[in-house]
Amino acid sequence: MSFDYNTSRKQLVLPEYGRNIQRMIDYIKSVEDRTERNRLAHSIVAIMGNLNPHLRDINDFKHKLWDHLAIIANFELDIDYPYEVPKPEMFRTPPSRVKYGTHAIKFRHYGKASEQMVHYVCNLEEGDEKRRLVVAIANQMKKAYLTWNRDAVNDEVILKDLDRMAEGRLNLEGIRLTEVRESQSLNQNQNQNQNQNQNQQQGGGKRKFRRNIPRKPR
Repeated sequence: MSFDYNTSRKQLVLPEYGRNIQRMIDYIKSVEDRTERNRLAHSIVAIMGNLNPHLRDINDFKHKLWDHLAIIANFELDIDYPYEVPKPEMFRTPPSRVKYGTHAIKFRHYGKASEQMVHYVCNLEEGDEKRRLVVAIANQMKKAYLTWNRDAVNDEVILKDLDRMAEGRLNLEGIRLTEVRESQSLNQNQNQNQNQNQNQQQGGGKRKFRRNIPRKPR
């Protein structure tokens, strides 16, 4: 007795459409009548759309299905495509290399955003707004520090790191940071507000419905 396993079958080009779609496409490649091939191709594209309804949210939904038909057929299907047929070279060309930032971060545990905010505040004019922003950045750095070390955090360490990031261009005298308990309570309140907003958007959570129980006749 011999068993037919998927490992011994022909490899699927696009597995999301299944083996039956690939078999149907292989079949219409053998049909000699061009008109019949066109009719079968339109039928297969309609089936492919029903198998993947999530693709309907994508722009050029039909165009993508016809491209997938050509790819599964290995670009060997001779029919009248309603769109321009993609070329095999488009899929054989390696993608372009992604350029990553090479800028070194002095304090990785504070993140790149904190460093950018510090440089932005350094260029502002002296005043109450700049002072408030410096305090907000210092508190944000303290929260980021707590994500890595929840046991203890020293305000002097935070202010010293902030001074090093600003290269001594900020006036940090008299700045008082939020206490650890206060910052944790603020985070909890923010999380609770986010959860409440999500519940309201989803319909206000669970609702209680009264069952209409018919009364017994007297």
